[in-house]
Amino acid sequence: MAVDKFQSIESTAVPLPIENVDTDQIIPARFLKATTREGFGENLFRDWRYDKNGNPTEAFVLNNKDYAGTILIAGKNFGSGSSREHAAWAIYDYGFKVVVSSNFADIFKNNALNNGLLPVQVSDSFLATLFKAIEQDPGSLVKVDLEEQRITLLSSGASESFDINPYKKECLLNGYDDIDYLLSIKEKILKFEKSRS
Repeated sequence: MAVDKFQSIESTAVPLPIENVDTDQIIPARFLKATTREGFGENLFRDWRYDKNGNPTEAFVLNNKDYAGTILIAGKNFGSGSSREHAAWAIYDYGFKVVVSSNFADIFKNNALNNGLLPVQVSDSFLATLFKAIEQDPGSLVKVDLEEQRITLLSSGASESFDINPYKKECLLNGYDDIDYLLSIKEKILKFEKSRS
């Protein structure tokens, strides 16, 4: 399943300064009945977004109209817990293209990359800078440049580089999944096979 190409975005951001957010908080287990990735966004952070009667919880950031955008800024150790791929599906389906944190659970990070969602790992100090700027001005723009592997707070120019697996970077830049990538190098594979026969 191919995903949207990702090169660079500039967007406002949604702050979620909560540490140790696990995959059951991202998408509760009772919503894991579907096998395709569409429709999970409506239940993203379901138990934080709504009370037991289904009414929006005003205090939760996704219900705060001051905050919007395609970048989620999250607290340390984001995506821990079970290995459900649905967590990445829910975040992407809601409309986020990037999640920024100072630490990600490895399985979540891989699931995100496999589904077109870019996890940007930054230092604790830069994460604090982002949270402070967005709290002071929800209209603050953040730029994420995948080609340059750099995230920048445009209001101040503060920026930091981030790491990404080169293979996953190429896939995101081109909108490839693993099969698409193999098809893109089909001629090289055939040439190699002929050289071995």
